Amino acid sequence: MDQYTKFMVALHIPLNYSVEVIEGIFNLTHIRNSGVAFGLFASQQSEYKALMFIIISSIAILAILVIFHQNPKEKKLVQVGLILIFSGAIGNLIDRALHGEVIDFFDFVVRGHHFPAFNIADSCITVGVALMVVDLFRGESAPDSSVV
Repeated sequence: MDQYTKFMVALHIPLNYSVEVIEGIFNLTHIRNSGVAFGLFASQQSEYKALMFIIISSIAILAILVIFHQNPKEKKLVQVGLILIFSGAIGNLIDRALHGEVIDFFDFVVRGHHFPAFNIADSCITVGVALMVVDLFRGESAPDSSVV
């Protein structure tokens, strides 16, 4: 879904143009992000920046796979979170490998402030991290002491 939506945006919306979907709230805006999340490091210029991000992403993806396989199968929130993070990382890695940057297009305005543009892969990563945080704070229930 991530790659399909990015392809459709690149095909139908010229770079740096917006299509208003919900007036004053939501646009589809075709931008390219050569940085990391929320455009961090986008202004840094280096011919090796894309390669560095590809290597870092690849290492992170391998780490996610290791953590996933070491995770107890009962921890479903963690498993789903890791799958979402893995999926998002793969989606953005494909962009970096193909384009040297990531295609972003969801463009929200909240109370007059632009939220940094993002894509489906970014959404998967964010939801995945949120699920893992929920699991951290949910805690383990104490064993039932009435059963002997």
